[in-house]
Amino acid sequence: MKLNPIASNMTELELNDGSRVLFSYATPVAHYKPSEFLYRTDKKWSNTTSRHIRKWDIAKWSDVPYTNQPQEYFDNLVEGV
Repeated sequence: MKLNPIASNMTELELNDGSRVLFSYATPVAHYKPSEFLYRTDKKWSNTTSRHIRKWDIAKWSDVPYTNQPQEYFDNLVEGV
């Protein structure tokens, strides 16, 4: 695993399988697996968190359509990491 600070209160965690998880503040809110999927949380967070998600996936994964997932998906994804 590798932790990559992106911007203020915005961090990306690269998992061992090559997928990446976006954290806004301390909350996981998006997940990308190369050539497979891009998931965003369906929970409405702050305007700042919404901006973080847009900035992250537009900047890196603009060619991959996204699907919304419940926040529990992201919470479970990083549980115990």
